Amino acid sequence: MAELHDLTALEQARAISAGDLSPVELTEHYLARIERLDDTVGAFLTRTPEIAREQAAAAERTATAARREGRPLPPLHGVPVPVKDLSQVAGVRFTMGSLALDDRVAPVDDHVVTRLRAAGTVLLGKTNTPEFGLPCYTENRLGPPARTPWDLDRSAGGSSGGAGAAVAAGLAPLAHASDGGGSIRIPAAACGLVGLKPSRGRVSSGPVLHDVTGLSTSGPLARTVADAAALLDVLAGPMPGDAFTAPALPPGETFSAQVGRDPGRLRIGVLAGAPVPGAEVHEECRRAVADTAALLSGLGHHVEEVSLPVDASLLEDFTRVWSVIAANRPVPPGREELLMPLTRHLRERGATVSGPEFARSLYALHHLGQTVADTLMPSGGYDLLLSPTVAAPPPKVGELRNDADPQAEFAAIGAYSPFSALYNATGQPAVSLPLHQTPEGLPIGVMLAGRYGEEAGLISVSAQLESARPWAGRRPGVW
Repeated sequence: MAELHDLTALEQARAISAGDLSPVELTEHYLARIERLDDTVGAFLTRTPEIAREQAAAAERTATAARREGRPLPPLHGVPVPVKDLSQVAGVRFTMGSLALDDRVAPVDDHVVTRLRAAGTVLLGKTNTPEFGLPCYTENRLGPPARTPWDLDRSAGGSSGGAGAAVAAGLAPLAHASDGGGSIRIPAAACGLVGLKPSRGRVSSGPVLHDVTGLSTSGPLARTVADAAALLDVLAGPMPGDAFTAPALPPGETFSAQVGRDPGRLRIGVLAGAPVPGAEVHEECRRAVADTAALLSGLGHHVEEVSLPVDASLLEDFTRVWSVIAANRPVPPGREELLMPLTRHLRERGATVSGPEFARSLYALHHLGQTVADTLMPSGGYDLLLSPTVAAPPPKVGELRNDADPQAEFAAIGAYSPFSALYNATGQPAVSLPLHQTPEGLPIGVMLAGRYGEEAGLISVSAQLESARPWAGRRPGVW
């Protein structure tokens, strides 16, 4: 008999709506699993059982009243959704993965949390993230590293590694995550999940920590495309003060409605190589892309190889902007020495970037988005681009980290994730799908990117692939 955590988030929500499952029962189930298993996988930095129980009880009262009055409930009402600790929840510890901020409490809710509250979801806690979300692994000085449940010697990726570990280990049905250079999609690849980075401006980053660079956005990590689409429906939408706003869906449409919808016959370009000089792609990652290309062709799509020019300046521009982001993170006086070596390295580099240099790098990244839109993906061009999510299977915990030489560490991070930051630069939506495994059973993600603002088509073809080669029943080990 299936346990509660074997149900998808939407199955849980439907059971709550029908009165067959209580949000209180569901929340207690996950709190017990977190208590028993979290120290092993390193999913949470802060657990919030009191808040979870209060919200679950309120969700139960609302569900009971809705059934009595014949009112529908929001699609994820009563479902637990943890929040990554780069986003603020009022009254809850807000560390951003840094020992220098270990006692800070958020004064306000970020807009994503406002939307999660309005949807009736339940907060289990704040998930693990590396310091300021800077690297693509999740190791910090606050707690244990986030590990993929598929192999506990290996990293869950980053910077949403705690969210990925939580969902893959059954400590949450789905999770809020964020992505500034691949930080949703990399944990999805490492943990065998669906990770969707929305278009620039689809999800608000306000009201306090607006990302004026346009690189970062919040989005869902989930076990199925339908669950990811449902959480995107919750998170998406403009809010006052937003610096960017993505094109709205047609009136009455939802992202969930795209699941099961025929995407039509698409033109799909397969990236033959990474747009980063010297990047080497592991054989299993190449095989994953080749298998997916064949699957897409078998589904009736036109698939052909394309290439992007290898441009060292793109990496330099991204690094310059990333360093300025690191330098602007608030650190209390006298606590700089508590920061990780990589953080200090990036902050020192960012502090030397002049205003004109920063602006030129931003212009270059945004120009890249225009170039892709005009040359590869105009109307009549490619509808989607296919590539590996990352260049190798999940690395061992500590393998990418190099405290003695943070410059070499940052280079290793770039070599491991040479594909993902492209779509942060262009603002395009992109999704990692768990369509492949190594002979040893490690998950390998493949990435699809759509035109800017066109998550709908990306979700439709992702659901088509999931239907053709289902993955939701796969669970790592005893989890």
